[in-house]
Amino acid sequence: MSATARPYAGIVSRAVALAIDAGALTVGFALGSAVLGLILSLFTTVEVKTPGAVLGAAAVWTIVVSGYFVLFWTLAGETPGMRLMALRVLSRSGGPPGLGQALVRLVGMVLAAIPFFAGYLLILVDDRRRGLHDMMAGTVVVYAPKSRVRTSPPPAAAVSSGL
Repeated sequence: MSATARPYAGIVSRAVALAIDAGALTVGFALGSAVLGLILSLFTTVEVKTPGAVLGAAAVWTIVVSGYFVLFWTLAGETPGMRLMALRVLSRSGGPPGLGQALVRLVGMVLAAIPFFAGYLLILVDDRRRGLHDMMAGTVVVYAPKSRVRTSPPPAAAVSSGL
């Protein structure tokens, strides 16, 4: 993989992709929680004041966020935010990271954020623009623009109608 064919993604495009993902997760979780709360309110009194309810919501939030990132990285090599920014995370083999790598990358993201996001600042000085999480998991993030060149012939209906 040459640097000209797939340049490594910088900190700004990666931060924008993460912000898109965070926004999607927050809106989705809020809507899901509201619908669940509405349904539960039909059958019982919903009390969010108890520490158990707050801890339960935090646990569910952690599971949802973890699942979101790990599944998208493992299955597609990109999250929806990364897709919008034309980014892709690659393992050493050049494909999407495996489940273990994705889990290590997720833990690395949390660790990189703890000391005032210092682990993310490594992206500015590393030759392959890797943050702490990328170094821990053995991954890189590259620009992966989608080609507009059609690789398969158009459907027969489009050909016959002149499209």
